[in-house]
Amino acid sequence: MAKYKVTLIPGDGIGPEIADVTRKCIEATGLDVEWEIQNAGAEVMEKEGTPLPERVIESIRKNKIAIKAPLTTPVGGGFRSVNVALRKSLDLYACLRPCKSYEGVRSRYEKIDLVVVRENTEDLYAGIEFSKGSKEAAKIIKEIEALSKHSIRPDSGISIKPISVFGTERIVKFAFEYARKNGRKKVTAVHKANIMKFSDGLFLEVAREVAKKYTDIEFGDCIVDNMCMQLVQKPELYDVLVLPNLYGDILSDLCAGLVGGLGVAPGGNIGDKAALFEATHGSAPKYKGLNKVNPTALILSGMMMLRYLGEKDKAERLERAVAAVIREGKDVTYDMKPHRDDPTAVGTREMGEAIIRKIKSQK
Repeated sequence: MAKYKVTLIPGDGIGPEIADVTRKCIEATGLDVEWEIQNAGAEVMEKEGTPLPERVIESIRKNKIAIKAPLTTPVGGGFRSVNVALRKSLDLYACLRPCKSYEGVRSRYEKIDLVVVRENTEDLYAGIEFSKGSKEAAKIIKEIEALSKHSIRPDSGISIKPISVFGTERIVKFAFEYARKNGRKKVTAVHKANIMKFSDGLFLEVAREVAKKYTDIEFGDCIVDNMCMQLVQKPELYDVLVLPNLYGDILSDLCAGLVGGLGVAPGGNIGDKAALFEATHGSAPKYKGLNKVNPTALILSGMMMLRYLGEKDKAERLERAVAAVIREGKDVTYDMKPHRDDPTAVGTREMGEAIIRKIKSQK
C-alpha cells in the first residue's frame, strides 16, 4: 500500500495536460503515492448534471489531500464557482498563495518573497445575495432602512458581508502558525476598518488580539488601498499578509503580478481536516490539447502539497528543479521566452520532462 493516497482532479480545458505533467514531476521525486482520479467541471456537467459530483468531495474527505488542475464553471444555473463550492463543502478556510521571484521569469521586480493568507469562507464571497427587484431584496431594503435610518435605492442588488470572530481568529492564527513554522518574521493584517467598522473593524480587532499570543512574530496592519500602493512601491517591507476573502483574492493576483503573473503562482486551500492544492489560473479552453501552456503553477502547487505532507526534501528538490529550468530558459514554454513567438519554445510535456531530468540529476 502506498504511503499517500491523493485525490487528483484533472480538470478541463488545459487541465488534463498540466495535471499529467505535474503528476509525473511529483512521482519523479520518489514520493510513494497512489492517485485517485476524480473528474469534475464543465465536461462532467454534460454527463452527470453537475460540475461537482458528490463522489469528488467524498474522495477528498476520505484521502484528506488533493491536487486539482483548473476547472471551468458552466455558465448559467447551479454553482457560481466549483472552486468556491469545494472550499465551502470541505471547510478549506485558508487560501495560501506564496508569491516568489524565480530568476528567468520576466518581471519588473526582483527577490519578491511574499505569502498571501486569504480567509476562504466569509466576507462578500459567502454567497448571501439578493437580486434586484426580488421580494427578498425589497424585504432586506425595508429592514435595513428601519434598523439603520439609511435609505437604499429600490433598484439595488444586495450582498451581505459577514465577518465573524471565529472565522477571523482561525485565519489569523493560521497565518501566525505558518510564519512560525516557515521562519517568517512578520504578519500584516489588511483591512478597510476605517470605513467598515463593524466587519473589517472586527477583523482588525480580533487580529490584534491573536497577535498578542505570538510575540516572536512582528505584527502590523494596513488599509487595503494603501497596501496596494505599498506592494507596488516597496514590497520588500512585507512578508506574510492575512486578509478577508475579497481583499485576499484581489491582492493575491497583484502579488502574482509582482513575480511574473499567474503562470508561476501556486496555491493551496487548507482546512483542519483536508487540503486541496491548485494553480490560481483558469482553464484556458482555447489552448486545450495544444501542448502549449506553462505547467509551472500547478507543479509548484505540487511542491506546496509535498511540504504540507512533511516531505520537505522532496519539495525542495522539486522546487530547485523548476527554478533551474526557468533560470536556464531553454526548455520553457512560449510565455517564458523573451519573445512569445520564439521558435525555440517547448511544449507543456517537454518542459515537464526537463524538470524531471533536473529532479533526477539531484539524486
